[in-house]
Amino acid sequence: MRFDLVFANWELFAGGVWMTMQLTVLSVLIGFCIALPCGIIRARGIKYANGLVNAYVYVFRGTPLLVQLYLIYYGLAQFDFVKDSFLWPVLREAWWCALITLSLNSGAYATEIIRGALQTTPKGEEEAATALGLTRFKVYALVLLPSALRRALPQYGNEVVFMLHGSAVASIITLQDILGAGRTLNAKFYVAYEGFITAAILYICLTFMLVGLFRLAEGRFLRHLRIDAGDRISPKAIAMR
Repeated sequence: MRFDLVFANWELFAGGVWMTMQLTVLSVLIGFCIALPCGIIRARGIKYANGLVNAYVYVFRGTPLLVQLYLIYYGLAQFDFVKDSFLWPVLREAWWCALITLSLNSGAYATEIIRGALQTTPKGEEEAATALGLTRFKVYALVLLPSALRRALPQYGNEVVFMLHGSAVASIITLQDILGAGRTLNAKFYVAYEGFITAAILYICLTFMLVGLFRLAEGRFLRHLRIDAGDRISPKAIAMR
């Protein structure tokens, strides 16, 4: 194992980490913006719109991420009307195709996370907010969505980790992410394992950081749901809950 090659080419992996974090963070943010209205539509079962959202979710959850990336990066280029459109300067770039694919995929999974969180929200919360005279928009913005998103944190943490690992497909379309950096190192110096082992270690480190951040968020926003040993034997504490 020649890890001296890894240290000598640390800039290659630093660029890969930056590319991976760019794709992961941006795709999760864009996916959340897609999932928020889609999750509400699915939870409320809004006529017509619910069918469209359901089809979108079914397609992107029912097909592999790699196939989706191939269809967007290679497939769209086969249509002349796409090449002649104003979108072509974006769709011909590998980075944008990867970001679009990851964002749509993340949005589909996050839609179901938000839908499930909204549907399991106690009816009393909505009834209490409505009794106070809040409009439908304020009921969702101030009561239902904050409550649902807090409870969805563990599932959303899994989705973010999944997107971190899923971003590795970007190396297939020439992007130099962490896995792409490992492949480049192996090809350049004719080694078999050094690049891939280094990529695996970097993914583990990033995953550990993301899990830690979500654990902190859960400890902050889900503190009211924790019941420790002292609370279980305290009627007063149970009554306060």
